[in-house]
Amino acid sequence: MKLTKSVILSSVAMLTGAGAQAADLPVKAKPVEYVKICSLYGAGFYYIPGSDTCIKLGGYVRADFTAHAFDFTAYNSGSAAANNRLTNYFGARSRVDLNIDSRTATEYGTLRTFADVVYTWTTGSTTGAGAGPTGGATTYSGDALAGGSLGVYTAFIQFAGFTLGHAISQFSAPWTNYPANLFDGLPGGGGTVVGVNQFSYTADFGQGLSLSLSAQDPTLNYQTNLWNVSAATSAGVAGGAYGASDFGGTRAPDLVAMFRVDQAWGLFQASFAAHDNHAGYYGQYETSGYPADKWGWAGQLALSIKNLPTGPGDTINIQGVYTNGASRYNFQEFTSTSYSMFGGTGLAGAYGSIGFAGLSDAVFVAGSGMELTTTYGMNAGYTHNWNPNWNTSLYGGWGAVRYNGTAKSYICGGAAMGALLTAGSICNPDFDLWVVGTKATWTPVNKFAISGEVNYERLNQNYSGSIVYPGSAATAKPPAIYQVKDQGTVSFTVRALRAF
Repeated sequence: MKLTKSVILSSVAMLTGAGAQAADLPVKAKPVEYVKICSLYGAGFYYIPGSDTCIKLGGYVRADFTAHAFDFTAYNSGSAAANNRLTNYFGARSRVDLNIDSRTATEYGTLRTFADVVYTWTTGSTTGAGAGPTGGATTYSGDALAGGSLGVYTAFIQFAGFTLGHAISQFSAPWTNYPANLFDGLPGGGGTVVGVNQFSYTADFGQGLSLSLSAQDPTLNYQTNLWNVSAATSAGVAGGAYGASDFGGTRAPDLVAMFRVDQAWGLFQASFAAHDNHAGYYGQYETSGYPADKWGWAGQLALSIKNLPTGPGDTINIQGVYTNGASRYNFQEFTSTSYSMFGGTGLAGAYGSIGFAGLSDAVFVAGSGMELTTTYGMNAGYTHNWNPNWNTSLYGGWGAVRYNGTAKSYICGGAAMGALLTAGSICNPDFDLWVVGTKATWTPVNKFAISGEVNYERLNQNYSGSIVYPGSAATAKPPAIYQVKDQGTVSFTVRALRAF
């Protein structure tokens, strides 16, 4: 009996075990790779699954509305500065920004890649013309109805102290052209908001001390005008162009050195840049000859003070710059290089008033060498935080342009200027550009802000008397006598920005 029972139990156990093996045999699952937080480089970084590279995604969506401004710069040239029916009174812009930051720890330090790209829709501007006896046209410059424009602000690689690619210039202060403002047209500092192609090396000495040496491409960001005054026209001069822009091909990059102290109290920075001015030919053919190259230079000092006694987070940013033959390091990439602004007049017999001025790196006439243009200026901003949700700021910028005696003789002694100025008028192409403004920002929730800004721009030019204006279809201003005097314009901006 016991034997029979043992056989039966053994058989049941064998059958049960066999069934369990057939039905419940574990199957090896595919490995699951979870996204893990990367704490090596601060908040927001995650490991790319299956790698030792950390990545961070960020960006913003922004909506802007402007009055009496285009692209956040003042109306100071073309039809926009005509102050008539051809001037846009308002504009708008919508933008989405995406930035990608990847970092990998190596035996040589961190290998980093960074890219910041934007897609933008902008109202644009109009260039109108009166109908006239032969008919007229109004052209539009902006994004298409259902289109937009792609921009690459920065795209660079950093490795073992080197920065290679499109990055903010090493010459720039960390706040570039924005000490406390949204306005793009502030003079007084050489910032590159959208980056410049460069090959740079930064030595980090610790304690917030660093030194950067850089070679950067000046073509788009750091050239104003090389004017061949022999090709000047009266209409061009009245529009702020003192000749034909006569650039040759580039021969050398701009050479930049920057020393920075960045600590808890704030920041100090000293920057220097050397810029080669390389013109084309005096005339149409290479047999006409050309002026020899001349190197210009720029120097800048910048200071930021944090933790002010006026309140937590309050900041003062200030920078000053001096240039000779390198004017873009003062009048940065978004400021105008030709000014022609119209207004009213009380001068008897004059149709209206005009203020005109031009910015250059150098000027020359056929057969002469280049005369380098000197500029200097500064900008500053103060931001006060009333509470965690509200702050206001005050800011200002000033840029001065000075031509030497020889350059003035070229500009003022030419036939174009002679035909433009009336008898008894004074020719002096020196000028100053001033901007003052204020901004208020409300942050109702984290990373969402609404800002309002107003500013005033003033062109102080040094001509006096009046001109015989030749007329312009682009501005619809008729040929007539115009008083020459200083001009000013007011701009407004409202912005809503959600960062992520």
